[in-house]
Amino acid sequence: MPRSIWKGAISFGLITIPIKVYGATETKDLSFRQVHPEDGGRIKYERVCEVCGKEVPFTEIAKGYETGDGRMVILDSEDFESLPLATTKAVEVVQFVKSENIDPTYFERTYFLEADGPGAKPYVLLRRALADENKAAVVKVALRSRESLALIRAKDDLLVMHTMLWPDELRDGSFAAPAGEVKVSDAEVEMARMFIDQLTGEFDPSQFTDSYREALEQVVQAKLAGQPVTAETEEAPKEAEVVDLVAALRASVEAAKRRREEAAKAG
Repeated sequence: MPRSIWKGAISFGLITIPIKVYGATETKDLSFRQVHPEDGGRIKYERVCEVCGKEVPFTEIAKGYETGDGRMVILDSEDFESLPLATTKAVEVVQFVKSENIDPTYFERTYFLEADGPGAKPYVLLRRALADENKAAVVKVALRSRESLALIRAKDDLLVMHTMLWPDELRDGSFAAPAGEVKVSDAEVEMARMFIDQLTGEFDPSQFTDSYREALEQVVQAKLAGQPVTAETEEAPKEAEVVDLVAALRASVEAAKRRREEAAKAG
């Protein structure tokens, strides 16, 4: 059973729903340590003050905000605990929206919400109402020393919360759009649609694997067993060239058809 990272309550009109919050994701990457290759010893770091040169214990380290003119404002744990946030122990519902109206670019982290104590009935009430209306709740919540917007939605038997970035935390991506007017023909668009149709299906994440992580695990196991590591080389993608897009897409459609037929036979 995982440990909750936060306890509070959802403020749903005049209804209060006590909840516990759990992280919904975990990183599966292999964890490496920095070592000395000659003897395998771990690399150690010392926390040294740049002013007095003394090593500072972790318990004595505070957070400092440096102003534009070089002044340092030092904040300790009491400063953070005393912040006047109305949402410190509450998840305040501020709006209900259709989930598809939220740009996924805003999403940051995902959490599971569990009813705490007497919160089971109002929890189920909110979950069912959201599911029946196909809506999600926009909320404000303070997690990990910062206040965030978040989205609460129904997922199966759970309420799930996605914390979101503030609008000023999203960069303007207009620079990445192609410069000037780029024309594509109707034939090119039609072939692109055909290719999309060939690869359209229900999303099943279990069909996909992390090939890099699997290969890295094989390298680690080979070294543990004292076996030589054989590197699989793949041809590097060629730089983009001006090509006949219709011909390239037609070939892509045919290749997609063959892969689908082979997968159907194998199944």
